[in-house]
Amino acid sequence: MPRGRRQGRVSALESGRAEEAPPGATALPSALSQSPQQIEATAEPVLLRGIFEIGRGSCDVVLSERALRWWPIQPERPAGDSKFDLRYKEESVELKDVFSVKLKRRCSAKQPRSGTLLGITLFICLKKEQNKLKNSTLDLINLSEDHCDIWFRQFKKILAGFSNRPKSLKILLNPQSHKKEATQVYYDKVEPLLKIAGIKTDVTRHIQPVDICTFSTTGKLLRFGFSAMFGFGGRTLALAEKYRWMSPNQRRDFAVIKALTKLERAQGSLKSDYNDQWQTIQGQFLNVSIMAIPCLCSVAPRGLAPNTRINNGSMALIIARNTSRPQFIKHLKRYATIKNQFNFPFVETYTVGEVKVHPRNTTSGYSPEEEDWPHENSFPWNVDGDLMEVATEVHVR
Repeated sequence: MPRGRRQGRVSALESGRAEEAPPGATALPSALSQSPQQIEATAEPVLLRGIFEIGRGSCDVVLSERALRWWPIQPERPAGDSKFDLRYKEESVELKDVFSVKLKRRCSAKQPRSGTLLGITLFICLKKEQNKLKNSTLDLINLSEDHCDIWFRQFKKILAGFSNRPKSLKILLNPQSHKKEATQVYYDKVEPLLKIAGIKTDVTRHIQPVDICTFSTTGKLLRFGFSAMFGFGGRTLALAEKYRWMSPNQRRDFAVIKALTKLERAQGSLKSDYNDQWQTIQGQFLNVSIMAIPCLCSVAPRGLAPNTRINNGSMALIIARNTSRPQFIKHLKRYATIKNQFNFPFVETYTVGEVKVHPRNTTSGYSPEEEDWPHENSFPWNVDGDLMEVATEVHVR
């Protein structure tokens, strides 16, 4: 069977329209492989069976409602020749992980909208690690128009049967996020995948009403922001800033582990107001979060403050009081799950309009003499991912 040339100018097409795979798409990794025993245990009625070239060899390919499975075609074994007693590993991909299918054609300058059929391309979403996904592709090479058309239509029918997949999305972009690179990241990496998946998008920038907070001290405006953390969140960022030579993920993980190793308690008082009713909270705090937006992120898919509304004039005040290290770690881990991260006796949540945070130095609190401490007599705040150091009371509203 002829083989597709991977270094040529090749793109995946549907209905004659060229759509190249995104730059981040890679060949299907071997992690998708399964043993024959696993395949037999999940046997389903076969919808289609045929021959495609996958990788560098011809394969017997089987399609069912839930999975695509394939294995290399074995050469005939001469009688009594033990050298041909080969065991080929069967591989598979679950169709729930496939987000699009295209006909693959070779494009040229003379044929900008059509070209020689090469086969079918499946676009796949793989779970790389917790809360992280990676896009990939699988090429099924076969030059027969009729053969590929039958398989292509069957793939489309199966994918259309996933009723929980969105047909359109409203995208809210914060141009200031990710060091003001959020817009470029979206158009370079996210939008191409949404187009391949056939999802219509409505992108909104600068016009969505969103609450924003002012941070001030003794009548002086410090900055504006959407979210802030004092205590563990501020100290973790202060530690991470001292290791800028590390990659962002390594720096974050290292700072979290180091902050947990020596878990500091901040002594102080909080005054919160909602509907002109002030309340004072005193004691030792592991962390204080003030959020005007839900703050969805990779470590908290549901948001650091999932119940917060973005334009109702209120903020979420989340307080983690003093507790043991294991209990606090359980609280942090809950952010990455669907469980309620606030369902702990030491965690308190409030809806407020204003907050005054007045920290005090104590022997069990922050120590300016420590090597990791940024500046003497100051307390680190994490405001929208930026470090803010303040020595006195901070008024947030």
